[in-house]
This record gives sequence, structure tokens and C-alpha cells, in this order.
Amino acid sequence: MFPLPACNEGRIPHDETNGGNNLTMKREITVTVNGQQHHSNVEPRMLLVHYLRDELDLTGTHIGCDTSQCGACTVLLNGDSVKACTVLAVQADGCEVTTIEGLAPEEGSLHPIQTAFWEKHGLQCGFCTPGMIMASYQLLKNNPNPTEAEIRKGLEGNICRCTGYQNIVRAVQYSAEQMRTGAEAPVGAGE
Repeated sequence: MFPLPACNEGRIPHDETNGGNNLTMKREITVTVNGQQHHSNVEPRMLLVHYLRDELDLTGTHIGCDTSQCGACTVLLNGDSVKACTVLAVQADGCEVTTIEGLAPEEGSLHPIQTAFWEKHGLQCGFCTPGMIMASYQLLKNNPNPTEAEIRKGLEGNICRCTGYQNIVRAVQYSAEQMRTGAEAPVGAGE
């Protein structure tokens, strides 16, 4: 995970009435999610994960622990992976967010990482899968040919309680190979 990008200068807007402590007064934000711009009024205390799930109905981003330990809520914020349970929706004002629903290149298709997780059995119950895939995306964006050790290190912020990680590592290796040999490169890989 990387430091939070400075969208909207990274500031949380304050309401000077009531001493600036009114966390229930809604704020207007504009966030581009999966290529579509959204204008919303949110409470300053709303987490990005709740905004995505409850306001935008994008339920692929899962809530696992609410303490940033599990990684089930991993999304891309301006191209870098973040745990959406640690980002306030108002901090994403002016940002671009990509969720698991927006990773595929077009409607009805899968991103090569998604395909690899399916083909190499990198999931069982599926709860951690969206976060694992988003973290894998970040890893492959920065290192298109990772070793097994680098994959394990790159995914250490994401917990899976079912697979034992062997098939997840195989899926990441397979997707890296597929993307190097002609399948679609990760979005933003040329950035």
C-alpha cells in the first residue's frame, strides 16, 4: 500500500459552525469510480468502503475487519492500491477510484488477473478475492515479472483464511506471464 494520494490536496473539509466538529453535516464530493463520475453528498466520517458499497452499490469491495488488517477492501485510488476502510470518502474527492468491478477492460470480460485466479483456483470462498486481485494488480503494475518471494511480500497485507496462498501465488505468476506474452497489460502500467 502506498501513501494516500493528495486528491483535493488531501484535506478533509471542515465546517466552521459548531467549532468545526460537526461530523454529520454532509459534504459534496466528486469521485470518478470505474470511469464514471459521481457527485454525492456524504458525511465527513463516511469511509470510502461504505461509500462504494452503500452509496454506489459496488459490493465487490468487501468489508472484512474494519481495521486495515485483512485487505478485503483494497481498491485503486489514482492508480495505487489502498485499503478503503482507512480512507474517508471526502479524502477521495477529486480522485479516480477503481474497484474490482471496474478492473475488466470491457463489460462482460475479465482482466487477465481475474482470469488467472479463476483458472489457477486462486480462490475458495471468494471473500478475500477482490482485495487479493487489486493488490496483485498493484504488484504487477510495479513488477511485471515477480519471483514467488516478491509475490508473497507484495500480498502480505491481504489475508486469506481458505487457500494457504499456494494457488494465489500460482495465479499471480500465471497472470504475470499472460500479460507479458501478449494479454492485456494492467491499466496504468505505462504511467
